[in-house]
Amino acid sequence: MTITQDFSSSHQLRNYGGKCENMHGHNFGVEVVVEGDKLDDRVEYLVDFKELKKRTKAILEKLDHKHINDVPPFTEINPSSENLAMFIYKEMVKTMPENISLVEVSVSEKDSSKASYWEE
Repeated sequence: MTITQDFSSSHQLRNYGGKCENMHGHNFGVEVVVEGDKLDDRVEYLVDFKELKKRTKAILEKLDHKHINDVPPFTEINPSSENLAMFIYKEMVKTMPENISLVEVSVSEKDSSKASYWEE
């Protein structure tokens, strides 16, 4: 199952060698994919979409309407879409109930491209 969320932030890509080294903003899109092998006995769903969105939103609030370069760990690592996807994944995996596995997190700066992170 998949949910999408978004957040708005600014960032600067260090060592980029182009315009993206300057502060600029995006309306980032975030896609979270989870899976599991047991549906809820009563409602017969894996997890309520609202619950998954709520958990995702709690993480995205750390980034929303912020200059991401000022938010740890992005004070040290570049706030690229790849690193944002990894950060959100690592935060999300901590919140997953036992019966649900986080499969993948993707981050897009625009509709035409996205970066995804997952662990084996």
